[in-house]
Amino acid sequence: MRHYMDDTLLMLADKWAEFALHEDLGAGDLTGGTLLDPQKRALAELKVKRDGVLAGVQWLEVIFHKLDPDAEVTYEAVDGDRLRQGAIAARVSASQPALVAGERSALNLIQRLSGVATLTGRFVDLVEGTRAMIFDTRKTTPGLRAFEKYAVSCGGGANHRMGLYDEMMIKENHLRLSGLSLGDAIRRLREKHPGKRLTAEAESIEQAQAAMQAGADIVMLDDFSLDDIRAVVKLRGTKDEDVKKCQLEISGGVTLDTVKPYAETGVERISIGALTHSAPALDLSLKVVT
Repeated sequence: MRHYMDDTLLMLADKWAEFALHEDLGAGDLTGGTLLDPQKRALAELKVKRDGVLAGVQWLEVIFHKLDPDAEVTYEAVDGDRLRQGAIAARVSASQPALVAGERSALNLIQRLSGVATLTGRFVDLVEGTRAMIFDTRKTTPGLRAFEKYAVSCGGGANHRMGLYDEMMIKENHLRLSGLSLGDAIRRLREKHPGKRLTAEAESIEQAQAAMQAGADIVMLDDFSLDDIRAVVKLRGTKDEDVKKCQLEISGGVTLDTVKPYAETGVERISIGALTHSAPALDLSLKVVT
């Protein structure tokens, strides 16, 4: 599926571009500012050096328009496209100094997001044919969460809550600090925020059963064995219709080697922090065409 950054992301990108360029250029590019002619234009190609999923390619426009208002970007691919090694994703025409000044900032951002999309795509491919969807987490780079979650979408994954403000999730620390049982915590949150989605983390089959019966929308099975996951899936199927509506989510240590067996247990959701905290950057280059 093809993706484009919406107006909100583009607004955030504009602010991030200022920060990224200031970080890299400071008072000015000593080398390019001396050797290159601002009156001469040049063309560079964004080349994919390893198979992957593209994400964040619109950063090219955002970055280079900051350096050269007359810069032009033409796209051969858009976010969400799966590209083979050697493919040209886009071309940038700008002044000579602008091309070299913006190269690293643009590449750093696009490579990072494309890496997230590529890793997500690998997980999504492995669960194809099951009912499970791949979800991200809040384990993101501070300040880049919206972009990294967008990249997960480009790779075919789904977004978990954006932050602590849009969905509720009861974790072990909440219960330890509040002294509430899992069931009591669910009921209190339901009374305070009746329209919000609620996820309850469970660390045992008994806790999972209590969370389902108390009315959680999603029960997260944290570090469960395959046998225990199957037991909870079976248990849900024996309950009333309200409990059967509860979705089950697997979390904790899911890898490319283990994701398919997890998905085959019958759960609806698999959340993977590694999508955003451990994805290797996709190797790209932005070379001047001579």
